[in-house]
Amino acid sequence: MIADAHYPSDPSQVVLLPGAAHAVARANAAGIPVVVVTNQSGIARGHITEAQYAAVRDRMNALLALDGARVDATYHCPHWPERDGPCVCRKPGIGMHQDAAQALRLSLPASVYVGDRWRDVQPAITTGGLGILVPGEETPMDDVQRAREYTRPGVKLADSIDEAITLGLAWIAKARG
Repeated sequence: MIADAHYPSDPSQVVLLPGAAHAVARANAAGIPVVVVTNQSGIARGHITEAQYAAVRDRMNALLALDGARVDATYHCPHWPERDGPCVCRKPGIGMHQDAAQALRLSLPASVYVGDRWRDVQPAITTGGLGILVPGEETPMDDVQRAREYTRPGVKLADSIDEAITLGLAWIAKARG
């Protein structure tokens, strides 16, 4: 949703990806909850504080609101696996997704998981949802190849966030019957 800034600590670093606000607004208009699930190991590493993360998140929300879009909930994992060990919340784990599902009464199999890394879409495989990889400048080619070669249902590639929303809305409509 935002350009990768590697441990953004200053709200002025927040830049929405092209089409992000429009895509989120489309999901909002369709009555689909929009949830951000993000790994933020920079907190545990000491690169940013919880308050700085919150300021960056608030800036993203403010930029979306300028275009009539909103995020319904945000969850973040502040852990650093090399120091803290494994946790259930860090993507590709589904702890944050489960928290969102409980809080917002969401069906994880009827959910769509959009991101620019394999770890963003991998939870769809675990939950039975749909993962949509939208490659960006920093997406590892191995992630793109993995998504391209994934043969079971559950992972697709999209050229843009808007295309991902189109695919996602169709998935959700089908899942809802």
